[in-house]
Amino acid sequence: MQEEEEILAGAEGDSFPLMDMYKQETPDPEAWDFVLVAAQSTQSNREQMERQQRFLDELRRKGFRVKVLETSSQMFFGIGTSSRVLDLYHALLLEPKGSCPSPSKDPNLAATRIRIINFVLKRKTETGDTFDDMMKDGVFEAKFPLHKGEEYLKSKWAQWRDIFQKQPIDKIRDYFGEKVALYFAWLGWYTYMLVPAALVGLIVFFSGFALFDASQISKEICNATDVFMCPHGERQRTYRPLSDTCTFAKLTHLFDNEGTVLFAIFMALWATVFLEIWKRQRARVVLHWDLYGWDEDQEEMALQLINSPEYQLQPHQHSYVRSTIILIVSLLMICLLIGMAHVLVVYRVVAGPLFSSWTSGILREEYVTTAVVVTGAVVHYVIIVVLTKVNKCVALKLCDFEKPRTFSERERKFTIKFFMLQFFTHFSSLVYIAFILGRINGHPGKSTRLAGQWKLEECHLSGCMMDLFVQMAIIMILKQTLSNCAEYLKPWLTHKWRTMCSGSHRLAQDPELAHWQRNYLLNEVNTFSLFDEFMEMMIQYGFTTIFVAAFPLAPLLAFFSNLLEIRLDAIKMVRLQRRLVPRKAKDIGTWLQVLETIGVLAVIANGMIIAFTSEFIPRVVYKYRYGPCSRGTPTTQDCLTGYVNHSLSIFYTKDFPHLAGTETPENVTQCRYRDYRHAGGDYNLSEQFWYILAIRLAFLILFEHVALCIKLIAAWFVPDVPQSVKNKVLGDKYQELQEKLRSISKSTEV
Repeated sequence: MQEEEEILAGAEGDSFPLMDMYKQETPDPEAWDFVLVAAQSTQSNREQMERQQRFLDELRRKGFRVKVLETSSQMFFGIGTSSRVLDLYHALLLEPKGSCPSPSKDPNLAATRIRIINFVLKRKTETGDTFDDMMKDGVFEAKFPLHKGEEYLKSKWAQWRDIFQKQPIDKIRDYFGEKVALYFAWLGWYTYMLVPAALVGLIVFFSGFALFDASQISKEICNATDVFMCPHGERQRTYRPLSDTCTFAKLTHLFDNEGTVLFAIFMALWATVFLEIWKRQRARVVLHWDLYGWDEDQEEMALQLINSPEYQLQPHQHSYVRSTIILIVSLLMICLLIGMAHVLVVYRVVAGPLFSSWTSGILREEYVTTAVVVTGAVVHYVIIVVLTKVNKCVALKLCDFEKPRTFSERERKFTIKFFMLQFFTHFSSLVYIAFILGRINGHPGKSTRLAGQWKLEECHLSGCMMDLFVQMAIIMILKQTLSNCAEYLKPWLTHKWRTMCSGSHRLAQDPELAHWQRNYLLNEVNTFSLFDEFMEMMIQYGFTTIFVAAFPLAPLLAFFSNLLEIRLDAIKMVRLQRRLVPRKAKDIGTWLQVLETIGVLAVIANGMIIAFTSEFIPRVVYKYRYGPCSRGTPTTQDCLTGYVNHSLSIFYTKDFPHLAGTETPENVTQCRYRDYRHAGGDYNLSEQFWYILAIRLAFLILFEHVALCIKLIAAWFVPDVPQSVKNKVLGDKYQELQEKLRSISKSTEV
């Protein structure tokens, strides 16, 4: 106490005696791995300086070294780890086989030092404060590990010219730790595996071009000048010939053809093979890093004991009350997110009549519908951006309420909650378009209306697959393009602004202090920096697999986006951001379960798209039951001849409740619409509707069982862990037991 009073009494000007004591240390410069930043000391912030002194003194007592370098406005505190702390760390985590007996043999010593310092800084001090509390109170401004020895990564990895070069995963691991390295290893493997998926998707898409003009259905639609469609919009009461949809019918055939089914099955198999081979890749990499038997809980407890030898083990906790509250809140959030998807429904319902009135007949009805679909997709993207911030906040609150034991457990729980909310945010509107849009609208003359006023939106004149295709294309292109641009431009502009505001001429003459200042001027990173990268890729993976039957070009877009994403993340992490704290890991954690869940959802969703959204089932039913080739009848006609007439129901114009304002050509007594209903009377659903519905359900069950069986067979056929890895682990255990046996034998002989 007396010593503290002397220190405080001797405080004058811009320095304190304790700071002078730290300045006298002259350890190896390589020992400074972490830097803390605070405002320069003044008489007005004496209390904050006292808290700084107590905190730094506590670090010193725990075995950390401190060095102070000053500028006219800031103080920089270099933090280093003493050999005593490193010896304790390696002794606590010493493997029985003695693979890492001392710091000198630690292959990743720099990352270990940073990880230890960061862990201690995040714990509560003797006064009960955390470093984050002190930052909020203005005691410190920032903390970050130093960028050191990144020249190789800058020249061989973080360059746009290296976009097609193999990633130096081992070098990434040495610098950023295993967790970041596994992210880039997974992302690289995912991008590599997208090549066959993209090629098959292109084949399926361009196979439609081969039949662009030869398709029997397209021919019939293009020649149907005497077939008039019922009014499609709310205000547009014009009977237009079916031939007006000729172009859209041809375009729809590009992604709604017989190859769609095969491609959906292929993507189910692809997703399984991708994950199984990644598990094998991961096992090889982790064995190479000697982390196959690494225990995360053991690492966390060792760091706790290094920070405080009096640490008491915190057991796992579970509360049914908390779990029930979390479940209820999660369900309410999901309902809210599904409700937000209906904002898109309301927009499209209201926008249709508005667009029609604004254009005043300038645009055709089908172009008005397309404009509504396109702008609706943009609205959906804006909703996604806003709700992402809300979802993260809610997931964090729920996670903290659950009281996880460790940071890693908190991260796992947060991952599950946040992904669940993000999934509904991104895919609710797509589910509506794929499976609900146009199916609860009634029929001409008796339409279902929103709030009794606005007529519900219909599918595009060429079918619901066109709506889903446009929605997928716009969201993927917007999300990939805008996200990548924002992800690069924002940190680049922020770094330029920070550098410009500070002025390069204001950097200190001392090379070490100038290096610390340059690191300080880099963009901040946080706990979610790597998490956000993983989440972005998971959502993209969902778009690439779940609705791929409606958008076979999704793997191609994902491939090109990932090529940019890898280098963009590399440049951002090495050149524009402060160094991420290296973290140990032996897999990608909960994200693997997320990928497996998406794979199962992809099978279900694609089966439902083919069964209920695509025209595949009605075409097959017509071909083998109603068409000219039905029951094996020999014919020279195309088997789909007459399909268009068969698939359009008849509505008599005299049954419209309001004919005022309707432009009715001469002799038009009936119009057609997409459905299977009886003509006249109550326009009830016809026998064909129920027969096709039964076939749709049968196909869905068959498709999902076949696809899931293929997934299970592929998972069995490709073992998660290569035999070479198993044999290496087995051999190491055998050798360890032999050494113990020899040691026991020698002690017995003595």
